[in-house]
Amino acid sequence: MIKVSVLYPKTPESTFDISYYRDNHMALVRDRLGSACKRTAIESGIAGGAPGEGPTYIAMGHLYFDSVDQFQATFGPHAEEILGDIPNFTNVQPTVQISEVIE
Repeated sequence: MIKVSVLYPKTPESTFDISYYRDNHMALVRDRLGSACKRTAIESGIAGGAPGEGPTYIAMGHLYFDSVDQFQATFGPHAEEILGDIPNFTNVQPTVQISEVIE
């Protein structure tokens, strides 16, 4: 299994509408990716590692697939629509990390 993590950096100027992300964007993602996307998770950053330190990421979204090929095959046809929705909930450019899930 692989996990696609979409990381939204926290900056002094960053904005992020977590309600829109949860209720609209991730619903769009799940609908377009269908059963190939095994599950999703959303995290909202609240703090860094040191006392009083802010979070590195304002939010993170995670998508789980059986393989990278499966992710690419299902995401590709919908990439323009999904990526085009980003300005509706944030003003930051996300970073994407694909990881193998080891259990």
